[in-house]
Amino acid sequence: MSTHAASPCDIGFRVAFEAGHIPPSEFNHLGHLRLAYVYLVEGGIEQGERQMREALLAFVAANHVPASNFHVTLTRAWLLAVWHFMNRRESYSFAEFAANSAPLLDSKVMLTHYSAETLYSAVARATFVEPDLEAIPV
Repeated sequence: MSTHAASPCDIGFRVAFEAGHIPPSEFNHLGHLRLAYVYLVEGGIEQGERQMREALLAFVAANHVPASNFHVTLTRAWLLAVWHFMNRRESYSFAEFAANSAPLLDSKVMLTHYSAETLYSAVARATFVEPDLEAIPV
């Protein structure tokens, strides 16, 4: 695996997110990727996935967002995708990582791995479902 680091701003973003200082209106696709990147830098895939899940569930609860908005398959799939790109090239901040990982910036890229029917199903929201179109490289 390549060497990675999170910048002080990236870590500040994680801390602010965990403290509830990032409102839902400002937590977009890039914010999800940034949080995933920081967790993966800090703890690798297994710990990163656990931390991401816990942080997102806490975020949903704290912001009175419907629990159904948490999507198990999308969360794991995006973490695997970020991990894949991290294994391709070193980076020392999320900004550097994102600049070298353009496919991840497209929030619809998972539809190249999953059919919409599978990805947006109740089963995929509740449990991890493997891609039905193309595997996510790791």
